[in-house]
Amino acid sequence: MTGAQRLEASLRAPRWAGRPALMPYLTAGYPDRSGFSALLRRVAAVADAVEIGVPFSDPMADGVSIQASSRTALENGVTLRWIVATLAKMDPRPDAPLLLMSYLNPLLAYGVPGLMRDAAAAGVCGLIIPDLPWEECGAVREEAQEVGLALVQLVTPITPPDRLATLTAGSRGFVYAVTMTGVTGGEVLPAALRDYLDRIRVASPVPVCAGFGIRSPEQVEGLTGLADGVIVGSALIDVLARGEDPIAFLKALVGA
Repeated sequence: MTGAQRLEASLRAPRWAGRPALMPYLTAGYPDRSGFSALLRRVAAVADAVEIGVPFSDPMADGVSIQASSRTALENGVTLRWIVATLAKMDPRPDAPLLLMSYLNPLLAYGVPGLMRDAAAAGVCGLIIPDLPWEECGAVREEAQEVGLALVQLVTPITPPDRLATLTAGSRGFVYAVTMTGVTGGEVLPAALRDYLDRIRVASPVPVCAGFGIRSPEQVEGLTGLADGVIVGSALIDVLARGEDPIAFLKALVGA
């Protein structure tokens, strides 16, 4: 089973019955480098997949919370090479499939072919690259497919129907349904979310996971039957920033 296939299978069979699959987001090396492997292992044990953010100096799709965590991680000396090496050394590997969420520049600095090989060898199942448009992702997509990694495509509420069809058909692992225009960390999900997610699920051959602004059990319950999975980023980073228990927070989201 390739990484992309493992990711898709995990999202189609969530561990928490009656709820969407749970995909927490962690900024790599936050709140500190030394404890990141242990934190990742704990979070992965209650998740269906984990999105690992590669800290970047200009995270244009991220709100205040993730921006702040990226800055801390960069100040702690976190790099993409450190992340891949850290994942490669984890024994045993985390329970849930892992994805790297990175802007394009760190990938180019690493070298795309080498990164794909190293990431796959380290147990990564896929990548999310918010600033890489479909029209320019051919070379990266081919390198990912060569080693069985998913290249996840993002859609938004203002994605035109013809482009939505292209992106859902081309996505692997899952489709990332951005719930609102703007950046991560919003407080209120839009009223038209049901119709939007219905359109994506009709078009998509792979699971659909909703992200941006999801932070409460009520929101997760409301997305049951509408999204195959939920991505929880800023709210989890806020929990870590306050020194609270991330596992208790994640379990409460799915009523566990």
